[in-house]
Amino acid sequence: MAEHFYDGQIRKYLVQMMRLFSNFSYQTGDGTERQVPVLYGDLTRQVGSILRDNSENKIPSAPRMAVYITGLELDRDRTSDSSYVNKRHIRERAKDGAGDYTDQAGKQYTVERLMPTPYKLTVNVDLWSTNTDMKLQIMEQILMLFNPSLDIQTTDNYLDWTSLTTIMLDSVNFSSRSIPTGVDSEIDVGSMTFSTPIYISPPAKVKRLGVITNIVTSIFDGDGYVDFEQMLQGTNLFSMGGMTETVVQDTLDNTTNVVDTGAAPSDGDGIMNPRKQKTRHAKEVVKSYTQHRVLILNGQAQILKNGLPSNIKWGDHFDALLGSYRAGLSIAYFRKPDINGMLAGRITVNPLDETKLTIDFDKDTLPSNSTVQGPARNANQHSSIDFIIDPLRYDPTTAKVAGLRLLILGSIGSTTNTDGADAWKNANGTDFVANSNDIIEWDGTAWQIVFDASADKLIYNDEVITTLYTTNLNTGVQYYWDGDQWLLSVDGEYAKGDWSIKLDG
Repeated sequence: MAEHFYDGQIRKYLVQMMRLFSNFSYQTGDGTERQVPVLYGDLTRQVGSILRDNSENKIPSAPRMAVYITGLELDRDRTSDSSYVNKRHIRERAKDGAGDYTDQAGKQYTVERLMPTPYKLTVNVDLWSTNTDMKLQIMEQILMLFNPSLDIQTTDNYLDWTSLTTIMLDSVNFSSRSIPTGVDSEIDVGSMTFSTPIYISPPAKVKRLGVITNIVTSIFDGDGYVDFEQMLQGTNLFSMGGMTETVVQDTLDNTTNVVDTGAAPSDGDGIMNPRKQKTRHAKEVVKSYTQHRVLILNGQAQILKNGLPSNIKWGDHFDALLGSYRAGLSIAYFRKPDINGMLAGRITVNPLDETKLTIDFDKDTLPSNSTVQGPARNANQHSSIDFIIDPLRYDPTTAKVAGLRLLILGSIGSTTNTDGADAWKNANGTDFVANSNDIIEWDGTAWQIVFDASADKLIYNDEVITTLYTTNLNTGVQYYWDGDQWLLSVDGEYAKGDWSIKLDG
């Protein structure tokens, strides 16, 4: 059975709301200001009886306000990853013998905060009044605050990430009196309905931090990457299979049945003393796979081993990094040799295959498209195409407008065919011939090849280019030509030092 836990979280929200309505007043006919009391509970028969001192000859005093909960339901629109853990490192100030804080560092802790559960809390506020003027005075003071919401804070603890919330006024029922008036009690009740998004948090885990004995500095190169190879060069801790740190721990063995793993300590007479024998234990810590190459294919990254996709899970690599993995928020960086700057994208581990990392690349970090001039296309669209099509399945007849640009996945026509497909003929009836992976453009009367994939060299503006980048306007996806095939612009292998991951985003 789970241990009993109660932190009064819903009660804190309710208390704050009652405090919110506890400082309103009204002015009597003689100019005296009186504060409106606030209580918890609706005007049930039992509450009403208590307020009347168990007498039917006494009516409840007014004005007053009653605050009570009418609804509490799970807010599924705000649900998040329930397994997410947020860590915060805190340090106390030391205390002297008198219990006063000093300027010295005290105890250190790590607080692990678990993802809270979101709820929607609905609260009614009933305003009791004996006349209309009294009600209008109080309501006006309340209603002018909600335009349409008001922020509240339940605690001043900076570790509480759920302390701030918003109260929204949903509806107002001005009067509870029936028509004709005067048939009920002299007390008139106006109701206001408020809703607030809240969180119910599980207990946090608090850990004492140990003493730091070794600090490694200057482990990053000029571009911000961890250069493990240079840092560990000449030591026995470096291996191309990843980072494996061996920690040697010496312990005194008080038994006589020990294994001699090194030079045995003696008493000075050459005789080994078993009580002084030291046994060396090796402890393997978490591996970092920054020394491996990474393959990106179709927007998913996978760690390579011996040149082939491996079964290494990305979670194993994250364990060796600073910070905590956050799906959709952690960021991966990649450097392509043919562009300036870094590719960046938010990452999510594939739940069906944890060896693959799905990357949503920031379009602002993608390479600039190459300019490919054409006969009729607008100058601001020389770096893009309209569609990627299979000429055997696509009929351009209805789409042909001057400047239409297509990337074709198959050949059109043939030099040996005297009569090709009518859909791909020019306006004068001549056949058009193009090869797979070419980019073609309709100039208004005929098709033109603006990019010849079969050319030995790609020459534009009298310069030879090795790669060609272009964006498909139909899908918004960027592609590049590597000299042999069209690929996603981010696809390819990335060597060590050309990729890194920042878990905290």
